[in-house]
Amino acid sequence: MRHNFKNLKIWILAMSITNDIYKLTSTFPKSETYSLSSQMNRCAVSMPSNVAEGSNRENKHFQHYLNISLGSSFELQTQLLIACQNDYLSKEKTEEIENKIIEFQKMTMGFISKLG
Repeated sequence: MRHNFKNLKIWILAMSITNDIYKLTSTFPKSETYSLSSQMNRCAVSMPSNVAEGSNRENKHFQHYLNISLGSSFELQTQLLIACQNDYLSKEKTEEIENKIIEFQKMTMGFISKLG
């Protein structure tokens, strides 16, 4: 079964997280432009991109893309915590974004098991 990715709640949430991350990383020190900022932006972009790419595949293949998206979300969560440790963002902002990432992870794991 094919899915319209724009209607998927996980894609919508991943797009929101990506927007949040781009806004956050734009405030990071210039020294992080090609390291943490770039890495976080790539992980964030990977989340909705893989949901979209997989949505046009058969369920087994869609699960594979969802797992890649999920992996990117765990990477991003780690990088967010590193940014917080380096005082690039507040504890409150970190928790707010981390909670959205965790929600994405739960929803995506649930969706993967429904496809299976």
